[in-house]
Amino acid sequence: MQSDKDLEWELTSCEHIVEDEYIDFRKCAYKLPDGTIFEPFYNYSRRDYVVIVATDENGKYICVKQFRHGINKVTVEFCAGGLERLDGKEYGSCNDTAQVEAALDAAKRELLEETGYESDDWKYIFRLPSNATMADNYANIYVAKNCHKVAGQNLDDTEFLNVHLYTRQEIDELIQSGEFPQMAHILALLLSEK
Repeated sequence: MQSDKDLEWELTSCEHIVEDEYIDFRKCAYKLPDGTIFEPFYNYSRRDYVVIVATDENGKYICVKQFRHGINKVTVEFCAGGLERLDGKEYGSCNDTAQVEAALDAAKRELLEETGYESDDWKYIFRLPSNATMADNYANIYVAKNCHKVAGQNLDDTEFLNVHLYTRQEIDELIQSGEFPQMAHILALLLSEK
């Protein structure tokens, strides 16, 4: 039986096709475990982010509706957003914690900015790769309970979203109808119930 180490690929070349403040999109060549070189493999770097499964004082889920250009439609999802970096970039390793906002701070900030809600009841759930096949960033999942409205929205220049409250049954119906399509958000919901 081979060791897991024998499954690793060796990066032999990497061309940065787009490398600006928003993304590092790369075209790479790898030496596969059998010794052959294969290319191109495309991958990208984006910043880590948070997903917040938030419920209000009545147990309703606080969600946002917004346009998602990847699938070209308005979707329902939980509040989410990127960890702010001190260098202003939208990508790169968040392993240097001195250079990036703490995930819990980002979760609290995003919930307040996008929905106007706050909570004193936070729980960290899990950290998972957003798309291990092509991307190097991670989603940090939090639960915020007993949220209460304290302000209006304070949205970024490219954010246009509406806040909606849903029951658990309504969330299930939205998932089934394809209106709640984000995989990390569905997983966050399921993990929050464990």
